[in-house]
Amino acid sequence: MTEWAGRTAVEIAAAVREKRVTPREAVAAHLARIERLDGRIGAFRVVRAKAALAEADEVAARADLAELPLAGVPVAVKDNLAVRGEATRVGSAATPDAPAGEDHVTVARLRAAGAVVVGLTNVPELCVFGTTEGVHGVSRNPWDTSRTAGGSSGGSAAAVAAGMVPLALGNDGMGSLRIPAANCGLFTVKPGHGVVPAGIGEGDWFGMSENGPLATTVADARLMLSVLADADTDARTGTGAGAGVAGPGRREPRRIAVSVRSPLPGVSVSGPYVRAAREAAGALTGAGHRVRRADPPYPLSLGLTSLAHWTAGTAVDAQGLDSRLLARRTRVHAAVGRRFLAGVRGGTAREELRRRLEPFFAEYDVLLTPALARRSPKAGPWHERGWLSNLLVNTNYSPLTPPWNLTGWPAAVVPFGTLPSGAPTAVQLVGRPGTEGELLALAEQLEELRPWTRMAPLT
Repeated sequence: MTEWAGRTAVEIAAAVREKRVTPREAVAAHLARIERLDGRIGAFRVVRAKAALAEADEVAARADLAELPLAGVPVAVKDNLAVRGEATRVGSAATPDAPAGEDHVTVARLRAAGAVVVGLTNVPELCVFGTTEGVHGVSRNPWDTSRTAGGSSGGSAAAVAAGMVPLALGNDGMGSLRIPAANCGLFTVKPGHGVVPAGIGEGDWFGMSENGPLATTVADARLMLSVLADADTDARTGTGAGAGVAGPGRREPRRIAVSVRSPLPGVSVSGPYVRAAREAAGALTGAGHRVRRADPPYPLSLGLTSLAHWTAGTAVDAQGLDSRLLARRTRVHAAVGRRFLAGVRGGTAREELRRRLEPFFAEYDVLLTPALARRSPKAGPWHERGWLSNLLVNTNYSPLTPPWNLTGWPAAVVPFGTLPSGAPTAVQLVGRPGTEGELLALAEQLEELRPWTRMAPLT
């Protein structure tokens, strides 16, 4: 008997289309794995077991089953995106528990493509921090359950890394896809602005937040991204935000800059992550790319710009919520952000950052960096700790992701190398607007040159 939990989305969808497995069988196998493992991992806030099996049967009855790109594929959805019939709690006790009347557009696209939503995944309150814990639970890294899965798409990443789903939907406002992907040994891509519909919270953190896939292979992420971006239509016309992500990217040599310097003064990058970036650079050099050591001209003001936008986005999202029901770290974060709101709304810091970095990306096609500065913090009740403690731990372990939300440019995380504990390390690839396909192609080369273990060795 074939075990479908742990198979790739590409494999499952092909088997369903060819009627080698039913959607119900594929979904039931993953629900059984969730039941067996999630007590240790804490990936899900809610598991939709009964509803998911019924929806799997609906997929099986579709007349277009043989054409569905995600036929019968179980997916998880981050709990800040609406799923019809389920409350969207965003990791908080202050949010309403009324069920959503309609799916978020990205969820609707996944379902239209044949995917089945098996559950909503845990996030830190209001998706603020790079660790995932709060009133709805703690999400742990399946590779090392003593440590956080990361955040804010921590539950989604943990679910995929544990083989509880082959794909999960998350989003990224300051690294919230890339941080947990790097922790949990997954591939992800934060698309550039406008490629995938956003609609995250109140204003997408001033347009910095993007929805995207978490997957164990580049092929699975490409498939999901093509559905989220409605790229099949764009690819046929050669136009539109999603054009270029549906099919295999070009493999001609690229000009690649490798930088192991933190964008923030005083924050260092630890040895395993430096080594991962340098070894990935060597692999790409061997594959024929023109790789050079070069640091982007990050401005000294980058830390303040990041803090202002990060906290101001939270201030907007917290409006209208009962502050007495928010964790102290969230209340403080929002209060700090209110001081920055006017400057962020009327300021030019993001446009100035783009202008400063554009000459660098005229000289180089892609920037390669470590994905993180150090391993993830210990899992635990970070939501009960002070704001400054949370701020420092987030800044010190993930300084390399926020610049690319500020610019709105695409960035991917690729598993590469390991920590002394055996948990994965990762590198980040950054490109100019419209280069998602190039980043995917480079990631595929790294996957071929240095294949990674797709899932954590859980039993």
